[in-house]
Amino acid sequence: MNEEIFLAERFDANRGHLRAVAYRMLGSASEAEDAVQETWLRLARSDAREIDNLGGWLTTVVARVCLDMLRQRKSRREEALDMEGPDEVADETAGIDPERELAMADAVGLALLVVLEKLAPAERIAFVLHDMFDLSFDDIAPIVERTPVAARQLASRARRRVQGSDEARTPDRTRQRQVVDAFLAASRGGDFAGLLAVLDPDVVFRADAVAAQLGAVAELRGAQAVAQSFKGRAQGALPALVDGTIGLLVAPMGKLRVVLMLKLDGERIVGIDAIADPDRLGQLDLVLLD
Repeated sequence: MNEEIFLAERFDANRGHLRAVAYRMLGSASEAEDAVQETWLRLARSDAREIDNLGGWLTTVVARVCLDMLRQRKSRREEALDMEGPDEVADETAGIDPERELAMADAVGLALLVVLEKLAPAERIAFVLHDMFDLSFDDIAPIVERTPVAARQLASRARRRVQGSDEARTPDRTRQRQVVDAFLAASRGGDFAGLLAVLDPDVVFRADAVAAQLGAVAELRGAQAVAQSFKGRAQGALPALVDGTIGLLVAPMGKLRVVLMLKLDGERIVGIDAIADPDRLGQLDLVLLD
């Protein structure tokens, strides 16, 4: 009994670290707690006398648990894509304390969570363990079932996605980013004249069926109508490259909900497409812009 109490105390001393690791891998407070609990159960079933470095052992186990959960999540999403609709999207975080979830998301960074969500499970594990928790690729390799060299490549690919591509830094992209920043500032500040300044007079806004069901107008034409629709909004939008094209992401608590694909002609926005269909969102290549 004394040994069990001692083991529980040592586990509790590592619980905060394990929760941080799991949350960065899973992006969900409730799933992170599940992963930590599963790690405790595996520890309780193990012979602690054979564990030389408990902290390292626990980190390895929670990473493997998270990898399994990410793979299962990906499989479930692929099976459910045809059936998933706006109600399911809205209910995804049911049962989670919103304040706690938001606090954890803020600690990690909302933009980072969006990009991490787009990574393959093994890429996400390799990047989080190495870049955020300084594990060596020799330690990461067996977790992701790769060689150390392959694990390094996984983390490198993930890092490029997180930090943005060279394409995002070209002069033309810089000019487009200035237009998008001006649009965001005017939208958030309720600056109607500022919105008109960056919108083409004949700009067209279109929303897909899911975005329309979530409250967006299916179609708007003309700068006046589009500016009125965006006035005082876009508070949580994040600039990004969407399939290589400038756009915006709406991701409350780091959960991708809507992508706005922007079409620019010179210094004006001529088209905005709102995408909220989960199937299409899952197929988009996203790179967050600093």
